[in-house]
Amino acid sequence: MKAIILAAGIASRLRPLTDKRPKCLLEIDSKNLLQRTIDALLKNNIDDIIIVTGYLHEMIETFVIEHYRDLNVEFIYNDRYETTNNIYSLWLTKSSVLNTDVLLLDSDILFDPDIIATLLASYHPSCLALNKHELGEEEIKVIADSDNHIKEISKTCSIEKAIGESVGIEKFSNDFVQHLFAELDDMILNKHQVDIFYESAFENIIKNGAALYAIDTTSLFSIELDTIEDFNQAKKIIKLNCIEN
Repeated sequence: MKAIILAAGIASRLRPLTDKRPKCLLEIDSKNLLQRTIDALLKNNIDDIIIVTGYLHEMIETFVIEHYRDLNVEFIYNDRYETTNNIYSLWLTKSSVLNTDVLLLDSDILFDPDIIATLLASYHPSCLALNKHELGEEEIKVIADSDNHIKEISKTCSIEKAIGESVGIEKFSNDFVQHLFAELDDMILNKHQVDIFYESAFENIIKNGAALYAIDTTSLFSIELDTIEDFNQAKKIIKLNCIEN
């Protein structure tokens, strides 16, 4: 299994914190987000990692090389990071992951490493972490049937029908990966849909028969850091709960 960490974005909503530093290198209680994510992967015996970079990519590469000298890591540079979204960054990993299972992670999540363990332990070959809470317009929402088989996943799907928010950590079987990248090829090369969320590709292949399940990880801590308010809240939570990788 390979892990993909998407870390190309500018994170304009976190300025001025990200004026001179990529979001994933922002520190919370002496450890930055990328460090926490890599440590969580290593804790779960995943040491084959792809990091897609963009904004201030040299800083990310330097940090990882200096702090994880024995890590099997591949850096992929998204030179279109200013005009594309995470669907394009994910597509860039195609040649590196077509023949393996994949764990996909957004780089702006502070989370309990046991979320990874929970997904790996699931009997569902392809699944994602789900957080159940009151939902609004901004969250990536999940609609699923009674067996937690996902039917819709997007920011725009019905809040009333949604069972929770996608945390931003997914486990994919190699079969799912094959379907996913075939769809990504069509969306990016033929339809030029480079500035949308990768969940659109999930939705498309789900409608064509691919199975993706939601795993309830609400009891395990996670927070996406999009704004300065999120960042400040995360620092308080870390101090209160002593969350460590």
